[in-house]
Amino acid sequence: MICFPNAKINVGLNVLSKREDGYHNLETLLYPIGLRDALEIIPTCNENTEQVSSMEANQEKTVNPVISAGYRFYQTGLPLTGTTEGNLVIKALQQAKERRNIPPIDIHLLKKIPAGAGLGGGSSDGAFMLRLLNNSFQLQFTEEELTRMAATLGADAPFFIGNRPALATGVGDQLEPIDLDLSGYFLLLVKPDIEVSTTVAYSMVTPATPEVSIREIVRQPVSEWKRVLKNDFEPPIFKRHPIIARIKQRLYDMGALYASMSGSGSSVYAIFGEKTEGTTWRESFPGCFTWCS
Repeated sequence: MICFPNAKINVGLNVLSKREDGYHNLETLLYPIGLRDALEIIPTCNENTEQVSSMEANQEKTVNPVISAGYRFYQTGLPLTGTTEGNLVIKALQQAKERRNIPPIDIHLLKKIPAGAGLGGGSSDGAFMLRLLNNSFQLQFTEEELTRMAATLGADAPFFIGNRPALATGVGDQLEPIDLDLSGYFLLLVKPDIEVSTTVAYSMVTPATPEVSIREIVRQPVSEWKRVLKNDFEPPIFKRHPIIARIKQRLYDMGALYASMSGSGSSVYAIFGEKTEGTTWRESFPGCFTWCS
């Protein structure tokens, strides 16, 4: 049983105010993109049964599994920091196990979405794990129940339960479906070898209420967004990491209709009216992670 957790981008991001609980109210449009991890679970007869997942069999190198009560966890692909217990895939499993009986399983996570990029990769993995468990073992959680469990994993995680374009408000957990279709455009994503701490990013932002809401702006043609659609994290993050600002400018120099940092960075995406030659954009960003739609 396998699924493919996808990344998201933030189309505009306004930090509106700081709350009494220390979090921030914001407004942002979350949009799913085709950059995906792969997540596979295999039921085992008992906790010591040796099985090899289909993804693992195709990997040249697999990290040693982490074995715990009720699961074995393998992670390959891009490196991750932190503990296995802190991984949102495992936290999602624990959320489900508190509510339903789940047999011992092997878990294999193949990472393609870089961490510390503002793409929601960890949140997506956790939310998709909830969905995968629900479908694989007929747990009969409703979408509302899955969304509530996902909210315990992180502010972005509920978005990936529905996985549809949505305007996010509150701390990012209040979602309203929004009509936005970028499928007719070419999307290019660039991430330098930098990880940005979301906590540090928020500490550098001065909250403010924008004159025009993101909801209104995205009704305009994409070619108009450059003038009015902002990400409040960009000024302080660009000052601390000038390479991110240079990447954004380079994308505009290449003909992008709109370019922006996603979330608190460090990735920058650009929307083009037509596809750019692969050799051109790869050579333009040496040492960076790149992906295109």
